[in-house]
Amino acid sequence: MKLKPSVADLLRMGAGAAVMLVLVLLAFHYQRERSPAQQIELKARKADMVGRMRYSLAVASEAEKSAVLAVTDQDSQAFADEARAATAEVERLRKTLGELFAAGASHKEKDLLATFSEGFTEFQHIDRDLLALAGKNTNIKAFALAFGPAAQAVQEIDSALSRFLAKHATSPQSTLLLAAGAQAAVLRLETRLAPHIAEQSDPKMDELEALMAKDDRDVHAAFDGLAAPLRADSDLATARASYARFSEVRTQILALSRQNTNVRSLAMSLDQKRKAMFVCQDALHALQQQIAGEPIPEAPSNPRRLSAGPHTGY
Repeated sequence: MKLKPSVADLLRMGAGAAVMLVLVLLAFHYQRERSPAQQIELKARKADMVGRMRYSLAVASEAEKSAVLAVTDQDSQAFADEARAATAEVERLRKTLGELFAAGASHKEKDLLATFSEGFTEFQHIDRDLLALAGKNTNIKAFALAFGPAAQAVQEIDSALSRFLAKHATSPQSTLLLAAGAQAAVLRLETRLAPHIAEQSDPKMDELEALMAKDDRDVHAAFDGLAAPLRADSDLATARASYARFSEVRTQILALSRQNTNVRSLAMSLDQKRKAMFVCQDALHALQQQIAGEPIPEAPSNPRRLSAGPHTGY
């Protein structure tokens, strides 16, 4: 059995349709009634905000590079804080621009903002890891130890063994070869430290450490191979004590070098961060161009003016 809608049902349906029609007309009227001056103001606000985003993004990038290149923890931390503040400002502007777009923006503008947001998310992830590394300065600290306490210990070893060789110049050749061999092995060890600190690859660091381990064995074998009476020599004792100190510093250097925070942060800055920066800046540039190219509708003509006919001057 087919039921027919009652009069009340028809009235309710008609009322609902009327409400929807009124809402649509109001929305259309609002868009049409926004004056050209208001639209120009909105356009200027959007363009200004994108420009500020580009500037803050550039500030964040420059501060990050300064944090990576700074030679002290204090400077690295100061530049890292500056980079984080600039990045936070970009995020604040991005959210505000999104709210502004909700009040009026083309589909193209919204798509470009979405593209930027996606790239900026990646930018923030890289920045967070990079700045955390930059503040540790482990490679710089390793270099400071290598060219400070370690170099001083090696100089003391070299001088002590040179004195030992001069005093025992008439000793058997085997004795002289052992002392000279220890001297050469220590110098080889020292020359391997800087390449290890600068190295980015773990396998290559493994190779350098294997060579250092062999040099270390050669030093101990040379010291142990000297005749018992010679081991009591004051210069040899100085050389052995200085080598023990050098070995302790070398262990610290290798531990810092393995963390590789300066090398890793610099590599990230020149590769991943640079690419993410270009993606963000390109998206903002395209958005800036799109906003600038959006036309402003002309103001509607005055109906009274149109219906009045030509002005006669009387």
